[in-house]
Amino acid sequence: MSSDLATEAFFKLHRDLPREGPGAPEDVAWAASLLELPSRARIADVACGPGGDIAALLAEAENAHVTALDAKAHFVQAARDAWRADDRVTTLKADMKVIANPYDLIWCAGAVYFMGVGPALNAWRKSLLPGGAIAFSEACWFTDTPSERPKSMWDREYPSMTNEAGITQQIEGAGYVVLGQRRLPDAAWEAYFGPLDQRIAALRADADSALNTVLDEAEEEAACWRAHRDEYGYLLSVVRPA
Repeated sequence: MSSDLATEAFFKLHRDLPREGPGAPEDVAWAASLLELPSRARIADVACGPGGDIAALLAEAENAHVTALDAKAHFVQAARDAWRADDRVTTLKADMKVIANPYDLIWCAGAVYFMGVGPALNAWRKSLLPGGAIAFSEACWFTDTPSERPKSMWDREYPSMTNEAGITQQIEGAGYVVLGQRRLPDAAWEAYFGPLDQRIAALRADADSALNTVLDEAEEEAACWRAHRDEYGYLLSVVRPA
């Protein structure tokens, strides 16, 4: 399959989904509960996807402003369409490696792996206001002996994936302290996989070979997690420069 066909099929599947990875408003609320955000908090939603976390981020400070950025024009447009009438939100097509403005909170749901924990924290340090923090979720193993099915999947998708201790070690190695950590609950995963299941079912009847391949991969991702959720997941960490 050509890369163009694969990309087209991927975006056909992911068009109009509420979010692009596991997460829920409760995750944002928990992270914010560890901080004392100012009433006019400046928040960056890095790799925002279609903007699934924007409402929850806005709710955490009375006069918050969220700058939502993503490298994919399709996701930026989806977030912009949803929030264009709200002056509390700015949407940008931007590389997550380069965050230009200072923020009280940098939020990144499930996308740090594109850079690596250490490189991301090092790159974003200069974009934190005094007392600012970073909250990010990162895929990790919950066991030292994963089953072959999830191991095979993650070896393809993210071969450097580590465990919870490994994430903490990378955080501390970048010169940050951990304010709190917790695993994303099952509800956060179903908030992603539930709408994805419905989208897969809706597209199956008329899918060509390229789209069927993408649908099969997405279906297996969901089925693998549901069968092996005790072996891996996402760890949400809230950190601050030491």
